[in-house]
Amino acid sequence: MVSENKIRVLLAKPGIDGHEWGAFVIARALRDSGMEVIYTGMWQTEDMIVKTALEEGVDVVGLSSLGAIHRGYFANLMELMEEKYVTPVPVVIGGIITDEDRSVLQKMGLTGFYGPGTSTETIVEHIRERVRKGGEA
Repeated sequence: MVSENKIRVLLAKPGIDGHEWGAFVIARALRDSGMEVIYTGMWQTEDMIVKTALEEGVDVVGLSSLGAIHRGYFANLMELMEEKYVTPVPVVIGGIITDEDRSVLQKMGLTGFYGPGTSTETIVEHIRERVRKGGEA
């Protein structure tokens, strides 16, 4: 699904988390690196995220989460992604994620865990690498 010119990234704030400053910083960094960013805003459900990803034909889904909803919410999201997408689309996550949650999320298929202090260059390169690999973790 990679577009000819730009990597298309959907950024979403799942659940009830109301802190979006980090998502704005990442959106700006991705745009500055030449990627196209579709930002859905806060309070997105799993269905809303997957529907938008499909409608927009994105190459990557990026989630920003500080609300400790990782396990249940992202399990549902990843099941929907698998159901709806013909080819794998990488799902990356930024926020406060414990090592234990990270291990569980990796098993679900999420990749790219960006905590506080992660450089935007690291995030940009990780997304480019995931897209080059066709979504494989």
